[in-house]
Amino acid sequence: MRGHGFLLANYVPGDSLLHRAPLALKFLLVVACGLVSFIIVDWRISAAVLAALCVLFLASGAGVKRLWRAIRPLAPVLLVIGLFQWWQLGGPTAGRIVLNILLCVVAASLLTATTPIQRLLDGVVRAARPFTRFGADPERFALTIGIMLRSIPFIAGTFADVRDSAKARGLERNPRALVLPVLITSVAYARQTGEALAARGLGEAED
Repeated sequence: MRGHGFLLANYVPGDSLLHRAPLALKFLLVVACGLVSFIIVDWRISAAVLAALCVLFLASGAGVKRLWRAIRPLAPVLLVIGLFQWWQLGGPTAGRIVLNILLCVVAASLLTATTPIQRLLDGVVRAARPFTRFGADPERFALTIGIMLRSIPFIAGTFADVRDSAKARGLERNPRALVLPVLITSVAYARQTGEALAARGLGEAED
């Protein structure tokens, strides 16, 4: 299976101000962008905030290609959403909705592009520790997120490979030729991951 990016940019080593910024501050930026996307009612403000985030992303040294790879998978979905909202609510509202979704994606990509995955998971563990009194397990929570971040690109890449293979055989319109190989590969990947975790005693509940 060839590698594929999926939605969020991969970490890019660097020494920019964003790379050195505290993880908590970058977490707050992502949360704030998520909240702002519900508050903004003018598409021009959404466009201005999105432009500012794009400038920050490029200033981190991640590059235009990584920014586009983070947005590209959403393009067909955003096109459908934009056209539907334009038909229902008009152009300005459709533009605001699409721009606000992009705003959240770019903010999350800014976090993942400037933060090593291990540091990100350590931050998740620290953030989840206050919930241990309610029975939460921070280490298991971070392990789950780590597996998710690893699995999504694998499954996306598997789908792309299966689609290319089906297209080469003239079966691109056959749902079974697309879905079954991806399903079988995904289940096998999940079993292998589970067996590897079990062999190391990871993810098991403590007595």
